[in-house]
Amino acid sequence: MNTAGRNAGLWDFWFDVVRNLFGWFRSVGQEFRTRRGRFLVTALPMLWLGLFFLVPFLIVLKISFAQAVFGQAPPYTALVEHAADGAASLRLHTSNYAMLLSDPLYVAAYLKSLLFASVSTLFCLLLGYPIAYGIARASPVKRLVLLVLVILPFWTSSLLRTYALIGILKANGLLAQALSAVGLAGPDFALLHSDTAVYIGIVYNYLPFMILPLTATLMRLDFTLLEAAEDLGAKPWQAFARVTLPLSMPGIIAGALLVFIPAVGEFVIPDILGGPDALTIGRVLWIEFFTNRDWPLAAAVTIAMLVLIVLPTLVFEYFENRRNEREAEA
Repeated sequence: MNTAGRNAGLWDFWFDVVRNLFGWFRSVGQEFRTRRGRFLVTALPMLWLGLFFLVPFLIVLKISFAQAVFGQAPPYTALVEHAADGAASLRLHTSNYAMLLSDPLYVAAYLKSLLFASVSTLFCLLLGYPIAYGIARASPVKRLVLLVLVILPFWTSSLLRTYALIGILKANGLLAQALSAVGLAGPDFALLHSDTAVYIGIVYNYLPFMILPLTATLMRLDFTLLEAAEDLGAKPWQAFARVTLPLSMPGIIAGALLVFIPAVGEFVIPDILGGPDALTIGRVLWIEFFTNRDWPLAAAVTIAMLVLIVLPTLVFEYFENRRNEREAEA
């Protein structure tokens, strides 16, 4: 009887724990529906972004207006200088930004980075759209397997995957041997240390970032619309151009941004697979910060890169939201 009573008491205890836990979740859900709860939901992410993005950005912005001073730590001048009489003076140096515009090296590095990112994003879209469409049209079991295969490369380091491409793209590598076997290349054929190798590396590493948002968008697509378009006499390519492509545009935009933005500042892939002409802005940052120890110039390069990426993105988002509002009103 004592054992049965203890078991009954134990079950009652855990039942009360689970019931109180669900009651707590219910009260938290009700709290989030209030004005204070909505404020907390938005305030916590904004606090995180402010602490780990805005504060470092302001520090880098401050360094960009300093001058490099070698042989001291930190290797740059202070913006606020205090005189012996207690007076403080603010000194902002814009020579770092002027050098970015006057030196063709930095302009060429920016243009090269934009070229690598743009072309790679286009190839990711051309390769990723059919894959995402096939995943979206597959059965639930096959869709799960295909999504796992897409995510599988993330389980290994991108650095290891990039180094693995060396064995494929180098002279007498796997690609050269395969092309030589079918008579399409000579024994000295190699893609390593070329712009083509950089494109292959970026597309290989960033292709899942294009596939996943496209798949999520296409899975929500009502495919009966394609049947209706076919019944109305539309050819398959017309149904795709007028129905599937416009409805999948949010996924295309999301995937393009996920690929383009990090590809602009990519350093590892151009440094490992690219040649001497593959001087991207990421490599310039590495050289100025770690080799030349010119922190103010490296900070100016960072700020300029951020402005070149963020401002067009914000302008695009603004006009996209305005277009969506006009369509909703119509």
